[in-house]
Amino acid sequence: MEDSTEIKPSTQWFVFFNDQLLLKKGYTKKGEIKYSVPVSINPPLAPESGSNIHDVFPPNGKQVRAFATGQPVAETEEWVMIGLRASYDYISADEYLSAGKAFQILYWDEHSRFCPVCGTPMEQQTPIMKKCPKCGNEMYPPVSTAIIVLIRKGKEILLVHARNFRGTFHGLVAGFLEAGETLEQCVEREVMEETGLKVKNITYFGSQPWPYPSGLMVGFIADYESGEIKLQADELSSGSFYSKDNLPEIPRKLSIARKLIDWWLENNN
Repeated sequence: MEDSTEIKPSTQWFVFFNDQLLLKKGYTKKGEIKYSVPVSINPPLAPESGSNIHDVFPPNGKQVRAFATGQPVAETEEWVMIGLRASYDYISADEYLSAGKAFQILYWDEHSRFCPVCGTPMEQQTPIMKKCPKCGNEMYPPVSTAIIVLIRKGKEILLVHARNFRGTFHGLVAGFLEAGETLEQCVEREVMEETGLKVKNITYFGSQPWPYPSGLMVGFIADYESGEIKLQADELSSGSFYSKDNLPEIPRKLSIARKLIDWWLENNN
């Protein structure tokens, strides 16, 4: 969204084509390639006609601007585009969190061009609010809440392989919150639906923005209470309880699933 905000030399620019993020190439003293988010007063490339430039306000207080491009940027000696999820391995954790928020704002902008009530083109009022000039309907960037739960059974934890997972790694039971549910009720329902197990002692662990495209993952720890594993066939392809001595491939460091598993490994004495 264009406005009169003063652009600082330290402004970070997040430029996306779909979920591909533009990164600047650089080199370490050893000659190894490193990647970073462009920082400058002016954008790293000229926004296309009609493209909305959005101010993003990450928790770190830095000035962040973002816009989408209609075509990918070809790789050069100076620039490369990398998928948002993959960018976790190439940029700082701080930059990755800002990139995630920028992507969610751009995704919302693209998917909220018209009022869902009356079909009138929406008008941007603030960086995170659009208003219909005809019926007054207001729209904000949506956040889809999901739970993810580490289930303990003695010295073992339940790990599952979902059919939508890329690769062979095993993760934790997860699912989206439904209308009218508490988070704890969602944990109980998702575990029962996906595995046939009943859990108890549900406790909060932490949460994580999950910009794929606009989620919030809320992590829990629970204890096995009863039941035999009966996998929901259309969701899970395998699942079993594992000890720390026979773990399968587990999720990458980027996810709260891995944080939960690492916490268990550190505290499972």
